[in-house]
Amino acid sequence: MPKSLADWLSHLESLHPKTIALGLERVTQVKQRLDLEQEFPVIIIGGTNGKGSVCAMLESILHAAGYRVGCYTSPHLLRYNERVRIAKQQASDAELCASFEAIEQARGDIPLTYFEFGTLAAMQCFIAHQVDVAILEVGLGGRLDAVNVFDADVAVVTSVDIDHTDYLGDTREQIAFEKAGIFREGRVAICADSDVPPVLRAHARQIGAELWCIGEDLGFRAHQGQWDYLGKSGSRNALPYPALRGAFQLQNASAVLATLEGLKARMPVNMEAVRRGLTEVMLAGRFQFLPGRPQWILDVAHNPHAARSLARNLADLPPARTFAVLAMLKDKDMAGVVRALDAQVDVWLVAGIDAPRGATSFELLQVMHGLPLRGEAIDCGSIENALNEASNRAGENDRIAALGSFYTVAEVMQLRKVRVN
Repeated sequence: MPKSLADWLSHLESLHPKTIALGLERVTQVKQRLDLEQEFPVIIIGGTNGKGSVCAMLESILHAAGYRVGCYTSPHLLRYNERVRIAKQQASDAELCASFEAIEQARGDIPLTYFEFGTLAAMQCFIAHQVDVAILEVGLGGRLDAVNVFDADVAVVTSVDIDHTDYLGDTREQIAFEKAGIFREGRVAICADSDVPPVLRAHARQIGAELWCIGEDLGFRAHQGQWDYLGKSGSRNALPYPALRGAFQLQNASAVLATLEGLKARMPVNMEAVRRGLTEVMLAGRFQFLPGRPQWILDVAHNPHAARSLARNLADLPPARTFAVLAMLKDKDMAGVVRALDAQVDVWLVAGIDAPRGATSFELLQVMHGLPLRGEAIDCGSIENALNEASNRAGENDRIAALGSFYTVAEVMQLRKVRVN
């Protein structure tokens, strides 16, 4: 058996021939062997973008309300332990190793992917720590994602857009069907996308889920410095803006408060906890500002939908010359991301990602050369070189945005010695 967490993670990467292998049969069998039955409520968060923000706000508010919260998210930026948090503390190497060992012994000859192993380990940790509630972020899609072996007491779909087309389909309707797979009969299901796909409504109706949609059953009203949540059973008024920056955070926060509304019989949350949770929430790599000049912004935007959101957020800032440190995975819509951001970028500093799916700077530039770019594009080779170029060229009144992938943001954080709390 592996001994250290690093050894275990290397072992998990080698176990299954595919990094992603959708389907619930294998992980369900191992779950049953481990007897992973929980008595606490489970919240499952799916969606193309916005999942991390919703998880973080829910975790922050429920923690402020005095509940012991288990939160499972992915991917991580710097350490695997970021994925599994109990009472807002990262799980230790020792307890993750112990969970992995128990799963390894229980699975026998059943192959599990890295993510499936991690999902079972997270729930095992939550059960061992006797959490009051578990928040599980979908890894990919929903219907066939490993977290879906657990029944959601409330399920949230934050947004539906085109991404992961190799696995989820290449139309918004196909992708919406996969995401709606986390809904359960007789339970609250929430859609925070203002353009609700018909197939998502149809699936909720077919299985008997209680679907609440933003703009219909829930919503928000923004006013000077504060906002109001408008829900199924009333409103919560004069709320502080979430500490997370960005144009879509009130939409995400509305989904969070709707989730709390759906659980209020089992987990009441007072207004003080809501206010405190919103003001104290933190999430690395999502429109994250670093202190100092020039202004540094980190954003994991890796698909056109997320890039459009980042572009809108940049447009809302005071005007400044903008350098973009860009590195992406080759199976992403690189052209779509660049097109979405082009109006906000003056200089592209293009880099490669040293990972199996990573695009080289040359491959990314080949895509960009086919586009009518407004700004200039410079081949920097590596992310470290791109950072040095940005630091040399940017004045104190300029801004530097590092984006395109979790890998990009993680490497920038390491090079600039930024921690994940």
